Order: sequence, then structure tokens, then C-alpha cells
Amino acid sequence: MSNKTTPAATLPRYGRADLHCHSVYSDGVLTPHALAQHAAAQGVDLWALTDHDSVAGQQEARESAQALGLAWVSGVEVSVDFLGQTIHIVGLGVDSEHPGLRALLQHHRNSRIPRAQAMAAGLAAVGIADAYAGALQYAGQPEQLSRTHFARHLVAIGRCATVAEVFRHYLVPGKPGYAPHGWAALHDGIAQIVAAGGVAVLAHPGRYKLERLPMQILLDRFAQSGGQAIEVTTSAHTPAQTHSYAALARARGWAASCGSDFHSPAESRCALGSLPPLPSGLTPVWQLLGPRIVA
Repeated sequence: MSNKTTPAATLPRYGRADLHCHSVYSDGVLTPHALAQHAAAQGVDLWALTDHDSVAGQQEARESAQALGLAWVSGVEVSVDFLGQTIHIVGLGVDSEHPGLRALLQHHRNSRIPRAQAMAAGLAAVGIADAYAGALQYAGQPEQLSRTHFARHLVAIGRCATVAEVFRHYLVPGKPGYAPHGWAALHDGIAQIVAAGGVAVLAHPGRYKLERLPMQILLDRFAQSGGQAIEVTTSAHTPAQTHSYAALARARGWAASCGSDFHSPAESRCALGSLPPLPSGLTPVWQLLGPRIVA
């Protein structure tokens, strides 16, 4: 079955969609209910909560969106491995109860604990003691621990001024506190999203530090594995990157998605719902979601 789409002949149904954000169930700081309120206040008319490797907040997100008259679609952001680098795949319209997807997400959450312990050990080696306990103060439970929680702790103890500064000096390859991950392979992550009835979206492609050939291989394997859409408009992209990924979506026949990747009012590049609209001539991803959108 082809994963290509046909450009829409009519104006998109949703003028302000935000299909990528995070709550306290992964590395955000707001509850799903608070995010839904924020989205509605910002004029968002289609919203998805896409926590990292977790669907725990989906029921609260749906109920809150319905109470606010906000169109909602289920979501998750799955971490996968490609050539030793972490790639993020957003799954939209997934069945949150699908056993294969839930098993994959649980495996990922379990792997976060030993990874976090290794990160703490690396930080201790450069004189930053008790980082595991410090990071845990910013996470609901150990299986949620991520680099962002460690970064918030390093800001709190004065090691860096901002989360962005932490990621320039720590927790990334070649820097103290980095630890490899144990994510599923790209194909396996996409396969579970598709099996759960979802649309697989390549998240913020402009963030990946891949040379031209590896990026081409990533795009090819994403498509071969069942990927159907790409984030074109996102806070991580410059206007030039937005233009470039819009052209890529048209060339490959992929649908286009948009999302702020909002985590926190104090940390995020842009507010929930504040992105510009998708460029013209694209098939918006919500045209693939159909009845999976709860209006």
C-alpha cells in the first residue's frame, strides 16, 4: 500500500492545529488538563498531547478537550534508534490500549531507569553529586526520567543558567552525563504506531545532526516502514527549514504536520498554538486522521 498522499483541493479544516506537546506524564511541566486549557485560550482548534513513550495522559487530555469544545486526537512521541542516533516519531490517532504499542512504550520507560543512573554516574565523575535524586524531583516517577529532568536540576543548582545551556555542555554525545539509549529500531517503532491505527510522523527533522546521505537513508527507511507524514512547522525549524521540509513533503507525497513541541512556559521556544500555519500546497495530516479526531 502506498504511503503517498494527494494535495488537498480545499482549504484545511483546522486553521490552528498544535499536534506536538508534552505534559507531566513525560518531560512537560503542565498537566494534560492545563495544556488543554492553554491550547483553547490560544485559539487552537485541533490539539494532540504527545508525551514521550507514554499514553498515560490521553484520557485526561480527551476529557479536558471535550469539556472545552476543543477538537482532539490521541498522540504519542516514540523514541527510536537510527544509526545510533535517537529519532522521534510522533504517532497520531493511535489506539492507546493497543497491546503491542503499550508493550513497546513500557519497554522504553523501563530502559530510562538504568540510562538515568548512568547519566548520574557520568555527572558525578565531573563533580556533580546526587544528580539522580535531583532529576527525580522534576519527574513523576523514575521511568519518566529524561535528559530534560537532569537539565532542570542542573539549572536549579546553578550549574547552568538555562536548559539550553545545559545541552551545550552536558548530556549530549561527547559531554559529561551522556549515556546511550535502548530504544527500538526505527522500523519497529513505526510498525507499532501503524498497528495501533496511527499515522507515523517524522518529528522535527531539522534537529537531527545527520549528513546528507544518512538523512536520505532515514527518509527512505521512514517511508519504507510505513511513515506517512513529516513535521513541517515546528518550533525547532527556521523559516528556511520550514520551506525546505514543505518542499520535501510535496516531493515525497507525505502529509504535513505542525506542532510547537511545547514543554514549559519558561523553556519552550514558542507558546502552545503560536506557530504560523502550514505552507500552502500541502496535505495537512488531519486529512489522514478522519474519524480518529474527536470534535
